[in-house]
Amino acid sequence: MSGAAERRDALRATAAERGLDAVLVTNLLNVRYLTGFTGSNGALLVRTDGADLFGTDGRYTTQAAAQVPDVEVLVDRATVAALAAEAVRRGAGRIGFESHDVTVDGLAMLEKVLADTAAGGTVPELASVRRAVEAQRAIKDDDEIESLRRACAVADQALAELAAEGALRPGRTELEVGRELDARMLRLGAEAPSFETIVATGANSAIPHHRPDATVLRDGDFLKLDFGATVDGYHSDMTRTVVLGHAADWQREIYELVAASQAAGRAALAVGADVVAVDQAARDVIVAAGHGEHFTHGLGHGVGLEIHEAPGIGPLGAGTLAAGMAVTVEPGVYLPGHGGVRIEDTLIVTDDAPELLTLTSKELLVL
Repeated sequence: MSGAAERRDALRATAAERGLDAVLVTNLLNVRYLTGFTGSNGALLVRTDGADLFGTDGRYTTQAAAQVPDVEVLVDRATVAALAAEAVRRGAGRIGFESHDVTVDGLAMLEKVLADTAAGGTVPELASVRRAVEAQRAIKDDDEIESLRRACAVADQALAELAAEGALRPGRTELEVGRELDARMLRLGAEAPSFETIVATGANSAIPHHRPDATVLRDGDFLKLDFGATVDGYHSDMTRTVVLGHAADWQREIYELVAASQAAGRAALAVGADVVAVDQAARDVIVAAGHGEHFTHGLGHGVGLEIHEAPGIGPLGAGTLAAGMAVTVEPGVYLPGHGGVRIEDTLIVTDDAPELLTLTSKELLVL
């Protein structure tokens, strides 16, 4: 049985537990997760009796046959409406739908299609299965973890090559470095960068999500690089902060503080750990050093088919960690007008110590 089929079976079990006859999956990433389909128009009807139905339009007939060979395919430009109508014809009485994905207009369309198809008979009930598939996606299977390993390896190698070639040097601009880092990841096999690469030097490094611009790298400045590669649709995420030329005492102090916080956060990753407590373990280190106000975001987040997905690890997070979750640990200290440090890794929660996927050294690098 394929990984996608096993994932559909897990959703099927959830549907049965909730008293549903079928689940209509409309979020494209969730469709990809459950089928392997990578096109721009697709939806999936997962039925508790096992007779699933995949919908797409005529542009993707050949692609659907190749990527979704084990599910019956329905070709119709009005994909979601066609699947909903077919659910009625095949006797579904209670249908789950992704309420976090379906718009108000989309829900009205679904209700009309169900009523029209029932033609005076019993209209199926719609029930929310909000983020049910995302809850499954939070725990990665072996194939997903291998894709994440490969994505992280591409990012590690790209940074290592640029550093070795002297590409991270005073006189270049943030934009130049960012574009070269992106190009190198593509050359090494990435489908795309995981997100808009962050290159922030000098005072810009104190801006957590600075967008690279024409700022010139200068001797004595921090250079913060937050980037990742996408492989098989899965995203890596890593931040490293270096110093150009020579490091001042205050830079070493801040760097060592963030490194200690990050180590505490990684050590707190354990099966059953509360996500708020994991954040607190890292945050307490920074607060104790008097820089609590300079750590302005949560500690981390899940990664996978999206760069930010469940679980959220922060003061406002909810839930506990489970084996197979892929998460980041990324504390930072940002001193406005001066500079900032963030150190970030991607890791897999396991029954033992977490598996580190981003292997670039976290020792302070002075280039």
